[in-house]
Amino acid sequence: MTSLASELSAFYACGRTAQSTVLPGRLLIVIPTLNEARHIVSVIQGLLPGAQRLGAGIVVVDGGSTDGTVDLVCAEAGRTPGVFLLNNPLRLQSAAVNLAISSCPHQVDWLIRVDAHSAYPADYCEILLDEARRTGAESVVVRMHATGHGFLQRNIAAAQNSIFGNGGSAHRGGDEGRFVDHGHHALMRVSAFRQVGGYDKTFSHNEDAELDARLRKAGYHIWLTGRTRIEYFPRDTFRGLVRQYFNFGRGRLATARKHPDSLRKRHFILISLAPFACLSALSVVHPIHSVPLALWFLICSFAGLLTAFEKRMPSLAFCGFPAAVMQLAWSFGFWSGLLQFASHQFQAHFDGRRKQRSTKGGER
Repeated sequence: MTSLASELSAFYACGRTAQSTVLPGRLLIVIPTLNEARHIVSVIQGLLPGAQRLGAGIVVVDGGSTDGTVDLVCAEAGRTPGVFLLNNPLRLQSAAVNLAISSCPHQVDWLIRVDAHSAYPADYCEILLDEARRTGAESVVVRMHATGHGFLQRNIAAAQNSIFGNGGSAHRGGDEGRFVDHGHHALMRVSAFRQVGGYDKTFSHNEDAELDARLRKAGYHIWLTGRTRIEYFPRDTFRGLVRQYFNFGRGRLATARKHPDSLRKRHFILISLAPFACLSALSVVHPIHSVPLALWFLICSFAGLLTAFEKRMPSLAFCGFPAAVMQLAWSFGFWSGLLQFASHQFQAHFDGRRKQRSTKGGER
């Protein structure tokens, strides 16, 4: 960590000042990775021109990749000044960004978090900085547009881009700029990030929404820009998609426990799906128990057909099914987290009562 801090200090001190006058202050770009060999080189190379114009350092924080990601980053760092590699023993993205910020010199004013599973416009960093200057926001977030290759990934992407698949999340649709409660993390003022304590490093998912809740409570402002967006590459297998959204649901439960007011109407709709699925198991007793779940699947299927018709792309007619899978996995993840929390609370209560009885018995 000390080595990286000294390397970054030397990098910022050696005269690589920003050519752009978009915003005063130093910028650090952080890329958390874990097995991102398919994307990491194109992400770094895509960001480099903007980073060099702005005099920004790029730190890749790797959580123990086994697919060659580290070798690829080391090769890029060896031939490109301003690219650095940092090891993240905690593996999680939340811990990765915290580690990068704790390692960076205090003269760094702005952080841009970059996800390796995405593609970025050439002027991405400069637009973010200009939006912060123009709006006075301490955090600038962006919209995500999913894109895929191959039949399944394209249908998953279509589901994530549609309102029936994303529930109307602000950072998944529209094109206007506005202040929001939450969005996909991009630019953040380092002093604000540090003041609220950074990401909760216990979060494996939904750490961005949880941090946004603390930023808002601290009086900071979050601006959703309409001037740029990222191209996101979704999972390309159902197994990966289910695992991802199951973890999203658990992460949302963890956020709700810390910030109960963070839940929205769309979340309660999703929360109801797992009980409906469990109810459908009683269809062996009477078929009526399967009606709620079957109706929901029909609605998703119809929405998928409508999406294919509107886009004039018959190949997307299947996208209603991935949407149903995402939502159901999210709901089961939420309930899994809730039941685990309740189990721990019950066990703590039981242990406390048992300890209390033992203490009273000893006093006698």
